[in-house]
This record gives sequence, structure tokens and C-alpha cells, in this order.
Amino acid sequence: MVLDLLRRARAKAGSAAGGGGGLVLPVPRGAGTVGCEVVDPVGQKLGGAEITITAKSDGRVAAKGTTDLFGLFAAALPAGEYGLLMTAEAMKPASWSFYIEPGETLSMGRVEMEVAQQLEPPTPGMWTIDPPHTAIRFIAKHVGMANVHGRFQKFEGGVRVAADPEASEVRVRIEAASLTTGNKTRDGHLRSADFLDVENYPYIDFVSDRFVCKGGNAWTVHGALTLHGVSRSVALDTSYLGAVNGGYGEELRCAARATAELHREDYTLNWRNMLARGIAIVGPTVRLELDVQTMFQGPGTPTPPE
Repeated sequence: MVLDLLRRARAKAGSAAGGGGGLVLPVPRGAGTVGCEVVDPVGQKLGGAEITITAKSDGRVAAKGTTDLFGLFAAALPAGEYGLLMTAEAMKPASWSFYIEPGETLSMGRVEMEVAQQLEPPTPGMWTIDPPHTAIRFIAKHVGMANVHGRFQKFEGGVRVAADPEASEVRVRIEAASLTTGNKTRDGHLRSADFLDVENYPYIDFVSDRFVCKGGNAWTVHGALTLHGVSRSVALDTSYLGAVNGGYGEELRCAARATAELHREDYTLNWRNMLARGIAIVGPTVRLELDVQTMFQGPGTPTPPE
């Protein structure tokens, strides 16, 4: 998209800053502000667009957030040069650089995002997950403030892609005992009967029942997740990243990213322990993140889940 969007307006340090629509921020002394209003191609306010601002000097993330329901975003930043990345579901990512000075209000005005070009769907047939190039991660809240990050190290599965992509199906089996968070004591507790109870429930299974295109390369994959002996319907928010010839044997591969939020109590993972002020040691929700690569195995006709 066209990147000459920046309109500069000088203001004294510590004054209010406009975020594209009158959004006001307190501005620390010596800092400036950047703001925008984000809309879709037909001019509708685009809430939930993700914006990441990175310092050019050392690559650190200086600000990160999403636009509100009115499509507005604003951030206060120390003086310096930055790169900005803007992404939104079914939209083409946009990025550009800018320099901000102390006391400066930098308005990008109204930013119209473009619809992402729809990628060609994968070749119909069977695609199997490539574990060395796939990550299945989870994130849980710890003592009400920090996040614990973990991943599962052993899993298998695949996707049967239909000629009509919405008739495709996916199956994944994860070995519950293969989780790791980098702490042996914590990992042992998570494998115990207080949580996953891996001796009685060694596997976590996901079987899809329908694929729904949300526009562009954004999909929702609906299905049943069986965890701790309980099956619940979940929806994976999925971004299809395309198919290429690659790898050591020049295999045909395709890739996708997916996320979902699970509620522990839906799967009878009800262990609770509180700190003195009633803060739960483990939060009620767990976020799943999947970065998946699959390899084409050959043509095949999708079959319904067993």
C-alpha cells in the first residue's frame, strides 16, 4: 500500500496527542506520539487490527496493541526512528518507517487497509504434519500476572484437502506427557492427576468437522478437542500461508498458523490454589498457538471423521 501517509503536527512536550480521531494520551516529557484511524476497503472502522512498533536502533518492540472498536490506535514513544507493522484478518499487511521527535504529534490520519490476495489452495490429497518444522505451544497465566509458555514435543497428524477446500478435514494427536515449560518440577505437576493426568489420558486429540473461509486467507477450522477424557467443540482461527516446493528433498509443502483459547474447567482441569489475596496461581484460560508445516503425500479422497 502507499506509505506516504504521515502528516506531522508539532506540539509541546507533555501536551495531548491525537490518535486519528481525537484520542488523548498523557505524553511523558521528551516523548512524542503516533496515532491513526484504520478502516477496511469500504471505509468501515477496523477494530482489532494489530500494530507493532519496533525501534530501528536495536530491534526491540517499543509498542504493541490493537485498534479499538472505532479503528483508533495511539502510542507515546521516545524520540527516535521506528518501523511499524500493521496486520488484520483477511487484509494485506502494511509496514513503513518513521522518525518521531520530542513533543511531536505524528498522525497517520485515516489508513485504508487492502484485502489480502487469496492464495491458491493446496493440491487436493493427503498432507502430513512435519514435526521438525511444526510447533504446538500453549500460554497460561501464572499468579495473576506473568505468562507461562510451554510446548508439546511429540505429535502427529495431517490434513486431507478436498477439491472444495471447505470439505477438507484435519486430525492431530498430541502426546500429553511430551509437554515442556523449561521447569521440571512444574512439568511434573502439569502431567499429574491435578492437571493432564497423562497416565490415564495419554493423548490430546483434535478432529475437525468443517472449514469456514472468513475471507482472503483467513479460515476458521471447527472441530472437537478431546483433552483429559473430555471432548469439547473448539474453533481454530487459522491463517493459510501458502504452498511451495521446499525442504531437503524439494517436497511440496504448505503452512498455516492457528490459535484458540481454551477454558480449563471445560475439560475438568479444576485444580485451584490461591495466594493470600485470592489470586489464582494458574489462570482459568489457556491459549493454544500452532505453527504448522505439512508435506504432500499424494492424491486421496477425504473421508469423514470416525
